[in-house]
Amino acid sequence: MILCCGEALIDMLPRTTQDGEAAFAPYAGGAVFNTSVALGRLGADVGLFSGISTDMLGEVLIDSLTAANVDTSALNHSDRPTTVAFVKLVDGHATYAFYDENTAGRMLTPADLPQTDADALFFGGISLVVEPCAIAYEALLDAKSNDSVTMIDPNIRPSFITDEATYRARLDRMLAKSDIIKLSDEDLFWLSGDGDIPTLAHGLLDNDAKLVCITQGAEGVTGYTAHHTVQVAAQRVEVVDTVGAGDTFNAGVLHSLATNNALTKSAITNLSEADIAAALEMGARTAAITVSRAGANPPWAHEL
Repeated sequence: MILCCGEALIDMLPRTTQDGEAAFAPYAGGAVFNTSVALGRLGADVGLFSGISTDMLGEVLIDSLTAANVDTSALNHSDRPTTVAFVKLVDGHATYAFYDENTAGRMLTPADLPQTDADALFFGGISLVVEPCAIAYEALLDAKSNDSVTMIDPNIRPSFITDEATYRARLDRMLAKSDIIKLSDEDLFWLSGDGDIPTLAHGLLDNDAKLVCITQGAEGVTGYTAHHTVQVAAQRVEVVDTVGAGDTFNAGVLHSLATNNALTKSAITNLSEADIAAALEMGARTAAITVSRAGANPPWAHEL
């Protein structure tokens, strides 16, 4: 099983009513939630560990997970409210305003960690920024990194960061224990400063990562390992919006590696060029479908 570990929330997406009024519509979302749903729709054996509210919005999240065949047994339930994110779209690109104080997701602690024998664990999103949940997710990665494949996509939202020094220190520790690192080029520069992308990516490999994936929007994605550099072009589609694109890409990569028996501690250390290319191509293909329609709406296996 692949266990996705991180936030589940409600995205309030901008819409227009029949009377032409501006409005927001609620959709299940969150970076890690989206990745779990995308994996489930692709047919992967996947579960989600997150804090989920017993309120009506929490019910929406659980219904969405169940519909995508995501295992919900690791969820931590509480009567705290659900995190809500209002989304603003400018030329199809999303910016966010998060409402996250004292929510079910944010208030997770290390005492809430699940017992899991997952083959791989995925971490990321805003859940790595705020405490105490960020402390819990770091503790889980630390506990499982020796036995399970670990992947991280920080999906950095600078406007959400209130304690940059603490966040950077946490990311440094988690990146050092992650087998697979996925970053956008913007994330890479935020983390490592200006520089040449291949050089910065190899700096992460020198820190013991096994596969580093750097996405560059319409320019595609490049995967770096100690022995290979593989570039895959972005698929050309008419972009409706970019909500959930990176999350779906992550699911495509993980699903491809799992399908090719490459999502094990031994295999991830010696990925072939073909395995890397297949994973990046699956990620790009699934992400292209997601950006071609509104909101985080990953493809089902039959759509591929």
